[in-house]
Amino acid sequence: MLTNKYNWVIILSMTMMSCSHQEKKVAVEWPEVQPPIAEVKPYTRIIHGDTVIDNYYWLNDYFKKGPDSAKVIAYLEAENAYTKAMMAGTEELQNKLFEEMKGRIKEKDESVPYFHNGYYYYTRTEEGKQYYKICRKKGSLDAKEEVLLDVDQMAEGKPYYAIGGTSISPDNRLMVFGVDEVSRREYVLHVKNLETGEIYKDRIERTTGSAVWAADSKTFFYTSKNPVTLLSEKIKRHTVGTDAKSDVVVYDEKDNTNYIGVGKSKNGKYIFIESEGTLSSEVRYLPADNPNGEFKVFQPRMKDVLYSVTALEDRFLIVTNADGAKNFKVVQTPLDKTTKENWKDYIPHREDVLVQGIDEFKNYLVVSERKSGLTNLSIHNLNDNSVHNLDFGEEAYAVYPSVNREYDTEVVRYGYTSMVTPSSTFDYNMRTREKTLLKQQEVLGGYNPEDYVTERTYATAEDGTKIPISLVYKKGTKKDGSAPLYLYGYGSYGASMEPTFSTARLSLLNRGFIYAIAHVRGGEEMGRHWYEDGKLMKKINTFTDFIDCAKYLIANKYTSKGHVYAEGGSAGGLLMGAVINMAPELWNGVIAAVPFVDVVNTMLDETIPLTTNEYDEWGNPNNKEAYFYMKSYSPYENVEAKEYPNLLVTTGLHDSQVQYFEPAKWVAKLRATKKGNNVVLLKTDMDFGHGGASGRFDYLKDQAFEWAFILKLEGITQ
Repeated sequence: MLTNKYNWVIILSMTMMSCSHQEKKVAVEWPEVQPPIAEVKPYTRIIHGDTVIDNYYWLNDYFKKGPDSAKVIAYLEAENAYTKAMMAGTEELQNKLFEEMKGRIKEKDESVPYFHNGYYYYTRTEEGKQYYKICRKKGSLDAKEEVLLDVDQMAEGKPYYAIGGTSISPDNRLMVFGVDEVSRREYVLHVKNLETGEIYKDRIERTTGSAVWAADSKTFFYTSKNPVTLLSEKIKRHTVGTDAKSDVVVYDEKDNTNYIGVGKSKNGKYIFIESEGTLSSEVRYLPADNPNGEFKVFQPRMKDVLYSVTALEDRFLIVTNADGAKNFKVVQTPLDKTTKENWKDYIPHREDVLVQGIDEFKNYLVVSERKSGLTNLSIHNLNDNSVHNLDFGEEAYAVYPSVNREYDTEVVRYGYTSMVTPSSTFDYNMRTREKTLLKQQEVLGGYNPEDYVTERTYATAEDGTKIPISLVYKKGTKKDGSAPLYLYGYGSYGASMEPTFSTARLSLLNRGFIYAIAHVRGGEEMGRHWYEDGKLMKKINTFTDFIDCAKYLIANKYTSKGHVYAEGGSAGGLLMGAVINMAPELWNGVIAAVPFVDVVNTMLDETIPLTTNEYDEWGNPNNKEAYFYMKSYSPYENVEAKEYPNLLVTTGLHDSQVQYFEPAKWVAKLRATKKGNNVVLLKTDMDFGHGGASGRFDYLKDQAFEWAFILKLEGITQ
């Protein structure tokens, strides 16, 4: 039995239900172990005349470097010990799942090489190694290999290690690369001489991890982060061989709701600085051969107008939502006349097609589009203005441009996948229209896509909106309500959840699960309106959509109550927190990964990383209307004395996106408030941050742990 200085209670969870045989939950026995009970330290929040007592506010002391820092660590470690003890009976299953999932991965593998500026670049992995090597060959794939970075060696002995961007100088001699050893997405930039192997003394801290070279091969630009808020604040210019303290600030963003970054046109002629919020953006540009010049504003930021710039030989193309183009359009403007009055439509706005982005080539333009929830690539010939689309034969799939670094080529590389088709890389000749499969992800141990079925169906939301659902299951799985179902969702930032392939997911499908993705509003699957109808003062739609998807799947016998499981991470963790408050009876088990669940308190604290960047997504609670709306759905604010589903919550101590104290506070409040015997487990990774483990096999241990939690609830032990 676990003991420490905290108070304890005993939980014995036996989740049983008397209902129809299909809806009957499995009786689950948990070890008789006492969970930690967080100390109550009332903190009063008063705003807009509203008084709220927060008993667990003190749990942010480790982040704030407050007096209770040590107590916070002790509490998180106690929660980890409790979770480990509760899951002890699944260790054999976890090991089996891990070996099963690892066994499907080809350990010795190599990416498809891409050609750029005289070299073929690729990464390769070796047997038993967690990381990879970044390599190149000059001129031919038969040439001698150069290992640019041996990440396996660099990461030795480190609990976490991540490489950010890698950028090769135009003369191919130098490389800038970023390293994060803490998992807070603060990268240190280094410069390596690729001819001698020497790592220069140049060391630039607190960056986003990537850099952009000027044409002179000795100057590069990078994005600098605020040490407290981690906001991308400044673009700086560095000269190789100089002290980073002398780096020149070429752009300082004054709007703390915007993200900024620096990039380069594919033709190598321009450096671009982009400042973008959710609602408006602004671009600056500079000829790459004039690195000491001043960046010029392309078009001053406009209210509620987003735009991005692409350089061609004879003009600029702009993807924008200007003039009411909700789904975006493509306009063109002369190289010397960049402001909006010179913009002319190139691809007009279409009500039923979302323009997601463009990929430029000397004689072609590849437009990534989305129609009826599915992605497509549209090929435009810049010489004769002809247009054609690629064709794909599956009901639900994802296609996207891959690495296309060469400008003067008629071949575009793209990736393709579906819930039954492993990730595939194709080269497509835009002139001859020939398609060549270069590589398909190899699934070791045998995988036949014919053994699985993928579907696309639609649930009807409360307001009559049709919500797409992508499903996959093993052929022969009965749709009579007896199958367990795993429902995944996100629904924020306009991020579309694509129906992609997963080798890890096979471990659920092979055990009889149906896996579903609810394409709820807040994403952008059905167009820009889909995003706008699930944010700010319409955020509730995201949650009710997910609930309606679950109800639809139950009503149509894909599953039944007692056998529905749900998962979401980060903003998807907010989704999980909201739906278990709103409809706790629907779910037998829920996984909330690094969940954003303390919405109001976080959005009120501008010292928390990324808070001000998020105002256009969630609202600013200093505004009374926004405050009360956010409070109405924030999971932490709405915990009540009722029965909640079994819950596994994960977080990372060094998470820079959603700080550890949000899930920790939520779990403490749930455990102190809820009724019933369902379990609440908190698992904090003390070494990692938002993305979890960095090694290519370590993350599978986390996945095995999560699968084991769900399988235990379903009574599956093998």
